[in-house]
Amino acid sequence: MRHIGDDERRARLARRHALAPGDRTDGPEAATRAMTVLHATEAATVHLAVWARTRDVSIADVDAALYARRTLVKQLAMRRTLFVFPRDLLPAAWGSASARVAAQERARLVKDLVAHGVTTTPESWLDVARAALLDRLRSGDELSAVQLREELPELAGRMLVSTGKKYEAVVHVAPRVLGLLAAEGAIVRATNAGRWRVNRPVWTSMTAWLGEAPEQPWKPEEGYAELVRRWLWAFGPGTEPDLVWWLGATKGAVRRALADVGAVQVSLDGGATGWVLGDDVEPVPPVEPWSALLPVLDPTTMGWKERDFYLPSEHRDRLFDTNGNAGTTAWWDGRVVGCWVQDDGGVVSPVLCEDVGADGRAALDADAERLTRWLQGERVATVYGSPMMRGGVAG
Repeated sequence: MRHIGDDERRARLARRHALAPGDRTDGPEAATRAMTVLHATEAATVHLAVWARTRDVSIADVDAALYARRTLVKQLAMRRTLFVFPRDLLPAAWGSASARVAAQERARLVKDLVAHGVTTTPESWLDVARAALLDRLRSGDELSAVQLREELPELAGRMLVSTGKKYEAVVHVAPRVLGLLAAEGAIVRATNAGRWRVNRPVWTSMTAWLGEAPEQPWKPEEGYAELVRRWLWAFGPGTEPDLVWWLGATKGAVRRALADVGAVQVSLDGGATGWVLGDDVEPVPPVEPWSALLPVLDPTTMGWKERDFYLPSEHRDRLFDTNGNAGTTAWWDGRVVGCWVQDDGGVVSPVLCEDVGADGRAALDADAERLTRWLQGERVATVYGSPMMRGGVAG
C-alpha cells in the first residue's frame, strides 16, 4: 500500500487547490473546478475564494460567471449547505446530495406545517404551494421571497419558532418552501439584489435561468460517484469519515461510490487509511513555501473532517466557531497559522497563532496588502466570526 504523508498531502493541497502562486488559475470557473464546488453560505466567500486562487480576477469577473454566463450556479446540496457548482455538475448533485437534502427538508416541513397550525393536510398544502410557485416563476421573472409571498396566497402561513427562548420568533413559511424547491433543483437563486458581499437573493425557475431544460437528475449512485470522483481529485487522499461528512451522506453511499470510481487505499501519517483515485497514486513533488489568506468557510479549510495535517489542534478553538464553522484563515506552507481581519478603513491584517519566521510574515503581509487593494476599502462582514477574528489579536 502506498504511503502519503502529511508533507505530500500539503503539497497536493497547494497544487490542486490552486493556492501555490505557480498553480493559480485564470478565472472563476477554473477556480471553482479546482475545488469541486465553492461554499456560498456567505456571498463574499465565493468572490474571496476565487480571488485567492486566481492570478488576476475582479469582482465583476466573478459576478459575470455567476449571473451573466451562468457557468457557475448556486445550489443547495451537501449538508444542507449552499454551494456554487460548475454548471455541468448540477445533475449529479440533483440526483444524490441535493435529493437527500430535499427529502429531509420536505419531511421536516410537512411535520412543522401541522405542528404550527398552518394546515391539517400538509402534503396537499405543499403540493399546491409548489405548483403555484413554479407557475409564477415559469416566465423567468426574478422575485424576492417577500414579493412571492405577497403575490401568492398559497405561500401564506407563519410558524412560532424557539418557543420560550430569548430568540423566539414568528417566521414565514414561504422561505422554507423556496428552500425545498431549490434543493430539488426546480428553482434557483438568481441575480443577487444586494452588493456582492451581501446575500439578497431573488428567485426564478432553473429552466429560465439556464436558458434550456435542465438535464435530468442522475441516478443517486451515479451522482454520488461523480461527486466523490471530483472530490478525490481535489482533496485526496481523504478518509471515509472525511467523505461521509463532506457529502452529508451515509457510509453505504460513500463505500459504493469509492468502489464505483475505482478508488484505492493509501496509508496516512498517524495510521489512518485514506483513498485516492486509481490513476492518482504517483508522488506529487514538493512546493516552495507559500502563503494564503482564505475567507470564512473557504472550501479548503472546510474540505476535510479530519484536519490534523493542516490545522494544528491547538488552533481550532480560536479559528472555528462553536458550531464548527471556519472563520478567515491565514496559511503558511500548507498549514493554518492564524486568521485575517480588517480595520474600520478596510485594511487587511494577518493575526497569527504562532511564529512563522520572517519569510512567512513577509509573505502574509504582502497577501494582506494585495487583498486590501482588491477590496478597495470595502469591509466584509460575517456571522461566522471566530474567537480570534473577534479579538483581532493573537491568542
